[in-house]
Amino acid sequence: MADKSFLITRETTIAAPPERIHALLADFHEWQKWSPWEGLDPAMDRTYAGTGSGVGAVYAWKGNSKAGEGRMEILESEKRHVGVDLLFAAPMKAHNRVDFTLTPVADGTRVQWAMTGPQNVVMRIMSRFWSMEKLVGPDMDKGLAQLKRAAETA
Repeated sequence: MADKSFLITRETTIAAPPERIHALLADFHEWQKWSPWEGLDPAMDRTYAGTGSGVGAVYAWKGNSKAGEGRMEILESEKRHVGVDLLFAAPMKAHNRVDFTLTPVADGTRVQWAMTGPQNVVMRIMSRFWSMEKLVGPDMDKGLAQLKRAAETA
């Protein structure tokens, strides 16, 4: 049987200071500028709660079958790290952890995006045909490219 958890990581280097990138990550209102899932449903219902940004900020969405439904909450927000609790309600229930790590480098900031979580029975069965890496990895690549564009043109 497949492993009972998954970890997907992607990274890129962005020609911008960590502070500028952190601002795009720690405020869910800013995710519309770079999130790979934002364009899936132009009529998606979005709700923001909690603090405006940083720890305690909450974002919930409900959209069409492609966008699904879920909720995110920022659990950690430090100069070089943002940790997010990610709860999917539809199309499939899942509870994952998302971490963004910002590392200053000579030409800007290296950004690592990691997603981890348990694989429930349905996900373990699906993983025989489609790995989480293949399902989510391309979206993470797209999101990092869009984050790069947003941070470098800000």
